[in-house]
Amino acid sequence: MLTAQYWIDTLALDAHVEGGYFRRIFQADHRPRTRTPDGDRYTLTSIHYLLTHWSPIGHWHLNRSDIIHFHHHGEPVTYHLLHPDGRHSTAVLGQDPRQGHTLALSVPGGVWKAAHLTTGDHALISEAVAPGFDYADLALGQPKELTARFPDHVELVHRYCRRTSPGPTGHFAT
Repeated sequence: MLTAQYWIDTLALDAHVEGGYFRRIFQADHRPRTRTPDGDRYTLTSIHYLLTHWSPIGHWHLNRSDIIHFHHHGEPVTYHLLHPDGRHSTAVLGQDPRQGHTLALSVPGGVWKAAHLTTGDHALISEAVAPGFDYADLALGQPKELTARFPDHVELVHRYCRRTSPGPTGHFAT
């Protein structure tokens, strides 16, 4: 049976700062780097990303680069997007278009994003990032800043924000 633990072991995934598990599977070493205002980046990077029943949330984060998400295995994942103009939109990444799922989801750089596995054991996806991912281009969502920026979505912001420090049990809140 293909379980979350199977994918973690088989793909050698590590815990991700946003929640879930990941491993970089590609970076365009064979091409010249792309100049950005924040430094040179790979033209493209890609990761495997896994949400599990024990780590079901990809907490609020913002990337400067554009990202395409592809669903590979497991249950659907609901994405919440907060756009620079204040709009909230959702998309379900999954395998069943009859239920409104999409196999691929494009998220432009500059859009705040959170993801949630609502049922099941796991969801395995991959992401292609252009220009390539660099931690300097990542912002993790903080409740105070996001609620000031998106006052119409306070409950949603709090639902998917990760605490910046562990709670009394030593674990981050989800």
